Amino acid sequence: MPYAIIPPMLPQLRPIFPQVSVGRWAARNFLTARGGLIVCALFLLVGLDTAGDYGLLYDEQPQIVIATANLNYIRGQADSLEQLPYPFYLYGVAFELPLLLAQQALGWDALSVEDYHYIHRLRLTLTHLFFVLGGFFCYRLAYRLFDNRLLAILALLFYLLHPRLYAHSFINSKDLPFVSMLALTLYLLERAFRKDTIGAFVLLGIGVGVLTNLRIMGLMLLAAPLAMRGLDLLYAQTGPERKHILLTGGMFTLTAGLTLYAVTPYAWTNPADYLTASLALSVDHPAVLPQLFQGAVILSDAIPPHYAATWFGITTPPLILLLGGGGIAAALALSLARPKAVFRNSRLRFYLLLLACFLLPPLAAALLGANQYEGWRHFYFVYVPFALLAAGGLQWLAAALSRRRIWPAGIYGLTGLALGLILLQMAQIHPLQHIYFNFLVDRTTPERLRTQYDMDRQLLARRAAVDYLRQSHPGETLSLRADPWAMKILPPAARRQVQITSGGRNADYELTLPDSHRPDLAFNSRYGRFYNNTLVVLRPLDSARMTPAALAAYREIYRQAVADEPIIRADYNVYHPGQRLVFVKENCPRDSRDAWFDAKLFPNNPERLPPQSRASQSYAAFANNRVRLDNLCLAVIQLPAAAAGDLILRQRKVGNYGPAGAPVWEELYSLSRPGLPELIAAHRGNRAAAAGPAAFAVFIDRDAGRHRLLYAKENCAPSEYETPITLHLYPENLTDLPFYFWKDGLDNRDFSLSAYGGRPGGECMAVVPLPDYPIASIRTGQAGSWEVNLYPPADPAYLRATYAALSNIQPDVDAAFALYLQDNRLIYLRETCNAEDTAAGFFLHILPQDVAALPAERQDAGFANLDFAFDQRGGNFDGKCMAVIFLLPYPIKAIRTGQHIPGSGEVWAAELVVER
Repeated sequence: MPYAIIPPMLPQLRPIFPQVSVGRWAARNFLTARGGLIVCALFLLVGLDTAGDYGLLYDEQPQIVIATANLNYIRGQADSLEQLPYPFYLYGVAFELPLLLAQQALGWDALSVEDYHYIHRLRLTLTHLFFVLGGFFCYRLAYRLFDNRLLAILALLFYLLHPRLYAHSFINSKDLPFVSMLALTLYLLERAFRKDTIGAFVLLGIGVGVLTNLRIMGLMLLAAPLAMRGLDLLYAQTGPERKHILLTGGMFTLTAGLTLYAVTPYAWTNPADYLTASLALSVDHPAVLPQLFQGAVILSDAIPPHYAATWFGITTPPLILLLGGGGIAAALALSLARPKAVFRNSRLRFYLLLLACFLLPPLAAALLGANQYEGWRHFYFVYVPFALLAAGGLQWLAAALSRRRIWPAGIYGLTGLALGLILLQMAQIHPLQHIYFNFLVDRTTPERLRTQYDMDRQLLARRAAVDYLRQSHPGETLSLRADPWAMKILPPAARRQVQITSGGRNADYELTLPDSHRPDLAFNSRYGRFYNNTLVVLRPLDSARMTPAALAAYREIYRQAVADEPIIRADYNVYHPGQRLVFVKENCPRDSRDAWFDAKLFPNNPERLPPQSRASQSYAAFANNRVRLDNLCLAVIQLPAAAAGDLILRQRKVGNYGPAGAPVWEELYSLSRPGLPELIAAHRGNRAAAAGPAAFAVFIDRDAGRHRLLYAKENCAPSEYETPITLHLYPENLTDLPFYFWKDGLDNRDFSLSAYGGRPGGECMAVVPLPDYPIASIRTGQAGSWEVNLYPPADPAYLRATYAALSNIQPDVDAAFALYLQDNRLIYLRETCNAEDTAAGFFLHILPQDVAALPAERQDAGFANLDFAFDQRGGNFDGKCMAVIFLLPYPIKAIRTGQHIPGSGEVWAAELVVER
């Protein structure tokens, strides 16, 4: 085609390429107009190339199981989703289902090792694609808010260049889709109020419905538009305008509800139950996990209020923190300067919405004491409004500089340079951006950082360690001891070069976790740069490669241990120097190195357990990697500080998957007196009556503030040890239990003896710490063998505190016992009391306002019967008698109570009229 005819054709080409012109500013105009799209395309190309470098999140397999169960339910191949364990059936699948359908469309089997590499790569790619898509809508929203394409591009870069979120945008199909969907939904919200059409609000409703499915927190974007429409209604001038506002608000609400219902299979049978259960789950998640935070290990349900804020502060790039703080300050200052604008359809109102989305969720979680773990990953979504606020802070700073006649373009240039440095740092630590920390934490040494905060809890660095191993030994075939399932993600070539085994001593290397009490697993720079930042340690199995310092440390441990007599003489002798248990075998042949040791501590008081161990109510430590010093085998287990109680120590043989078979030996050792043997001997005469010769002695130990349920049986057969024990705790007050337990009215804690005890010396024993709430009764036993009911005595400290609270209160009824109705409790008090006063049984009949509130078997009688014996519900202190009964939660009309003697009639009786 002759070049002469190209210029006349340009006017016809402009509608197709509207930003392309033959002027001198063509390139700049194109880059400005399409800058956000170009940035997203570049990030997507890099992501497609590097997705396979990332490891496997533990949540990935459960997410596939959840999606599969939902798909089977949709197809009619399952009757209920409650076949899934709680709380899996409450999880949204609006993102997981498309991932599963894509996998199935390609014919890949999630159980196949060969296929799983490709499934994992597909999931990483699609999750990252959705993240980048969310970034594009973040860019579009920033442009609408700031009328500045350069600022919008910087807001997009703020969104994309958070190191932790960037890594999770590949591996985390649970939290990151909510982040991406929030960015999209915020854009739809701004668009709906800008266009103010029914179609725009319907589209917003669809977005909010999908967002809420991904996480119930999406309800905040259901409430926000309704509140904004309500404000618009207040300022509406005409009837048609009000009608339009009501119509758009109604269509938005209807669409959001229908969308949430349509994409949430579990809600199809009972939407109300789904909403209440999901809201409760967001505060009280059942998974209670130990968290390393600021050098201390704490349980996730007892984290300090500043937990999420601290994690946000130490893992967000400082530049973005600074600008975000400026954006928050600017939004608050503008609100104070123009308060009326806040209530109108204005950009300022949207800035405050962003501020609320950033501040309110973590603040509510802190105030409610929500269960939080693994840093702030449950609040990653607050970063979307924060990135936009950071862009606003940058705009405010540039404007302030401009007013002072300082070149404002300089601040944009410095911001771009700082973002380039963040990008460079992300490239340097790739693919371990998920363990990024900024300079606000002490990073002077790898060990210092590792002992202050959780880092790679999900062991994502295992994939990087395998790649490092392959690069360090090109062309060699190596064996690596690691979790085979986690290594399913390796490509076929890697699996051929690095062969994974889960057990045995013949592997060349192992992947393990460093232990501060094992010198050989401390940081060693020779194993690669990325071990500075993770909890994964790649080490040769040959102990000859151990560092000289580690060998010297182990020899010193041995020298200190054998200075005393062993506490146990067995295949391995056991020593107890200080807070350590040291297992030693002299003249140790190579095949004797393969042993598994564990120590289970049952403390006198559960509060003495280290926090990371309270979830299981016991302390267990394992030494899987023995040290061989010359002809000596040695293993070390560190006990908790100030440990007091009893230890069950075991040695087992090692199989392919950990300990194999019965213990080589198992012994009980008491760290303090009285120990379990003395307590059991003292209580044998008080054992609860239980039917059958196979019954255990079961009793409650509350001495010195201890709250434990003890089980013991002499000459206990292995079959009796292996039979699970049923343990049902019935609380005084149902509200002490999570609401989903109320139906059954009990706290089910069935367990195996191995979880809470052992069989040392042929005697079965277990120690189960009791919960803090008041327990009305305990039912326990072994199916088909024996069963016993126990009634915990009242705690004297609780009785004294209750009595002190009644000092200035007149009784509701003054009879043989003074009766008080306080805090949903009925309290019986006798100031001067002897055994005869409490010998007769107590009857307690409660008449509800609505008989239908009673169980079916009590509705004919018309009242609830809570008769009790004093020693089951009461106690004596300082010459006084007191019993405290927690009343039932339904409205009560009247109470009749007193004492009676069977065959002789009532000793005394009283009636109370209850108005509640």
